[in-house]
Formats: sequence, C-alpha cells, structure tokens
Amino acid sequence: MQATLVMTVIGADRTGLVESVARLVAEHGGNWLESRMCRLGGEFAGIVRVAVPKPRQQALETALGELAGLTIVVHEDESPAGAAPAVLVSLEVVGQDRPGIVREITRALSAQGINVEELATECVSAPMSGETLFQARAKILVPAGVVLDNLRQMLEGVLSGLTVELSRIK
Repeated sequence: MQATLVMTVIGADRTGLVESVARLVAEHGGNWLESRMCRLGGEFAGIVRVAVPKPRQQALETALGELAGLTIVVHEDESPAGAAPAVLVSLEVVGQDRPGIVREITRALSAQGINVEELATECVSAPMSGETLFQARAKILVPAGVVLDNLRQMLEGVLSGLTVELSRIK
C-alpha cells in the first residue's frame, strides 16, 4: 500500500538542495509525483507530492527531518472525494501596481467559489514609461456552470484599471 505525501520544503537556497530531497525519496522507495519550486530573495521554497510505500513512510519523514538547513513539513494527501465538477482556467492580470491587488483578486475569486490552484505574481518595469506594473498568472478551478466572459467582466469591474484575460486549459 502507498501513502501519498505533500511536503513543503523551505531553506536558504544552495546547489544540490532539491537533489538531497529527491535522493531520500528514492532511497525510501518513493516516487516523485509533482512539484512546484522557486527561489525568491536567496530563499528556496517548494511543495512536493510523492508516493511512498506505507511501511517506509515514517523512515522517510525522519530522514527528511535530519536534512541540515531545511524546514520540511509533511502531510498525508487528503484530496477531497467527490468534488463538484470544475474547469481548469488560465488567468492573467496586468496593470499599474498598487497595494492590495492580490487581496482584490483572491477575494473576488473566493466569492465566486473559485479555487486558486497556482499563482505567480511579480512587479516589473513598464517598457516605455518605466512605471511599475503588476503581473499575475494563475491556474484557477472554476465551477462548471460559470461563464468565462461573465467572470472576466466581473473581475475587470472589481480590479479597476487592470487587464484580465481568461482561457480554458485543455
């Protein structure tokens, strides 16, 4: 029997950090299923989902806890059974930066029963003016009955002055 684990990995970035986690997963008979990782400001942060034989789960968790310089939190994957049908949609938001944009986006999505699956944001310099632009790219899980044009219009109303693009992910 397999246990599916979701792990968060945080620590000072360094060469070989991901390899050290991957090595322990493999040494314990585990299979690396999916991950999202990045480096921000010299720090490394990642979330990883692995499958490991149930009898080796505790040994893997112990070994991960002994990795120097990393904080690793492990949870068993408890994916909800029988979730309502939904569509995976790409969301892009661009516009002049201001405080509170992420809060505005996530509040509007939450109010519509939309789950954020992935979110990446950044502030960049506009090509011509040099003004600070906010950019967000997200994958969102939209309930099956929601009309994307209506959702886009609602988001543009809430996110005054920002451009919103939505498209289904195939």
